[in-house]
Amino acid sequence: MWTSPFSDNGMESERAFMKNVKRVFVKVGTAVVTRADGRLAVGRLGALCEQLKELNSQGYEIVLVTSGAVGLGRQRLRYRKLVNSSLADLQNPQYELDGKACAAVGQSSLMALYDTLFSQLDVSSSQHLVTDNDFRNGSFRKQLSETVKSLLALKVIPIFNENDAVSTRRAPYEDSSGIFWDNDSLAGLLALELQADLLVLLSDVEGLYSGPPSDPNSKLIYTYIKEKHQGEITFGDKSRLGRGGMTAKVNAAVCAAYAGIPVVITSGYATDSIIKVLQGKQIGTLFHQDAHLWTSLKEVGAREMAVAARECSRRLQAMHSDDRRKILLDIADALEANESLITVENEADVAAAQDAGYEKSLVARLALKPGKIASLAKSIRVLAEMEEPIGHVLKKTELADGLILEKTSSPLGVLLIVFESRPDALVQIASLAIRSGNGLLLKGGKEAKRSNAILHKVITSAIPKNIGEKLIGLVASREDIPDLLKLDDVIDLVIPRGSNKLVSQIKESTKIPVLGHSDGICHVYVDKSAKVDMAKRIVVDAKTDYPAACNAMETLLVHKDLSSNGLLSELIMELQHEGVTLYGGPRASSLLNIPEAHSFHHEYNSMACTVEIVDDVQAAIDHIHQHGSSHTDCIVTENHEVAEIFLNGVDSAAVFHNASTRFCDGARFGLGAEVGISTSRIHARGPVGVEGLLTTRWVLRGSGQVVDGDKGVIYTHRDLAL
Repeated sequence: MWTSPFSDNGMESERAFMKNVKRVFVKVGTAVVTRADGRLAVGRLGALCEQLKELNSQGYEIVLVTSGAVGLGRQRLRYRKLVNSSLADLQNPQYELDGKACAAVGQSSLMALYDTLFSQLDVSSSQHLVTDNDFRNGSFRKQLSETVKSLLALKVIPIFNENDAVSTRRAPYEDSSGIFWDNDSLAGLLALELQADLLVLLSDVEGLYSGPPSDPNSKLIYTYIKEKHQGEITFGDKSRLGRGGMTAKVNAAVCAAYAGIPVVITSGYATDSIIKVLQGKQIGTLFHQDAHLWTSLKEVGAREMAVAARECSRRLQAMHSDDRRKILLDIADALEANESLITVENEADVAAAQDAGYEKSLVARLALKPGKIASLAKSIRVLAEMEEPIGHVLKKTELADGLILEKTSSPLGVLLIVFESRPDALVQIASLAIRSGNGLLLKGGKEAKRSNAILHKVITSAIPKNIGEKLIGLVASREDIPDLLKLDDVIDLVIPRGSNKLVSQIKESTKIPVLGHSDGICHVYVDKSAKVDMAKRIVVDAKTDYPAACNAMETLLVHKDLSSNGLLSELIMELQHEGVTLYGGPRASSLLNIPEAHSFHHEYNSMACTVEIVDDVQAAIDHIHQHGSSHTDCIVTENHEVAEIFLNGVDSAAVFHNASTRFCDGARFGLGAEVGISTSRIHARGPVGVEGLLTTRWVLRGSGQVVDGDKGVIYTHRDLAL
């Protein structure tokens, strides 16, 4: 019996302990507290205090360890020296200010600001300046614990800082001797002394990277495993203002974590990073004493996954066409053989989505209805029987005598598909990738994680070992997507299938070419010459056959003459009889007495649509261009001249005459399956099947020819028969 990996395990559960956290220590560094010019970063401090106030009101016990006093004091003393300097003083080089004096001046200013900010938020805070020597006194440590315990019971936020002004450390920025040696190690020490449940170290970067964050090849480490990462990480420059930097934070985090206090290093620039950490979100870098036990659960890095998919795809491309075809047939058989397992996992996803209160349209897309597995298996077999797409000679040219050039079809390489809700999309996309010889990385929606996991397991188990199951990678966490979108050197195409927000976010976040559509606002225009029965059949089918599909009708446009001859009323009655909720444009809403639509540019994905009345076919075309999404639009008319005006005038990926918009589908077009429907105008448009996942390359066959300035070459450029 196969067990879903999402029951209680997996990467998402590594931070499940956050739900038991109560006492939280937060350390904020100089680079977060101050700006590059040394002045206080009031906006960042305000956002930090707002987060701490929110957590305090939720019942968390908050302790803050802050740096910044020395940097702030230095800035103020430099300004004061400048104001009091004579012209002669200004002509001489400035001497270095005493660090202890800077600390003394800066501490009062820093604490005054914290007090002001917290007071505005109706939160009380307290100041605690400590030195290394204080912790050598057992009585001090006991009293410290009792005092902090009392303050936390009163919902006061204690604020700690090292008292550099009176520290006996020989050189505060160089001496690393003693019980603690900077505010990072002080935070770790306090977390242990005062029994914290979690320590959060705020930095000026998102967390710990495998190399300097400025290096594009560095990647964020979500879980630090000492045995793996200790010798692999290359640190960048230390903090621009403080004494520590990332090296100090990692040292403090390792000490605290291996003493039993979980630690997260994350960005202090984000306005909600601490809240997200406590929500269990996978942000920043987690240090935990049990991290080495999670090595069997840890994710494969984004780059490693993409590189593995490319290597497997090259082996796939080298296979004989019949062997590639057999893989698809084996996958179809495996899906049918495991239908019961797939159904169990899918039903669990559907039940969870319903319990979570997801919209009915999403639940509808999520469900694998009876007969769906058989339908998917059939489409895969159709795909397997199609003409071999790889290495197909598209053009053959004789460049010169004995020099033959061929333009051939070739796989794109590695595809990244991000899709929401529909687990059947995984099957279609995987089969198309195999048929076209491409490597594939898949990221499905969390609402379909069980369905996607079992489908991925069934499909990859049918891939021969000499190719490798890593041909198709299933991305486990949403947090992996940003890393994947940076890999423009190993991922060749991104295809997002989902909401407008998803597609827009991906387009804005990557240099990799993106193929997809953002909305499916499809129109049916019923012209004045349309046949009544035909119009009713097409309109009802386009809306109700599968309302959640991107090719379902969202707007019905009707010629103005139909409002007087009764056809408009018949169409409205037919839709209402089917249970469709109607909204109107300005003209239709007043005439039909239906609610007015908030916007024409709206994708319902449900049993609802917009109705509007237009003057003629040109008005319909103008409406579609203004409010549509260039997906699929249809005209119902018996006037062929009007039909041609519509078909030639509407600039959409698919335009139909007297046929439902629901026909815009890869399987119905005979493509076998589709990875999605593209509204782009570059590379592929409309339903994207195997052909849309191919590019071209040139193969030149010669017999020793050289260019040599073209002295001895007589070009013929003659087209040859294929």
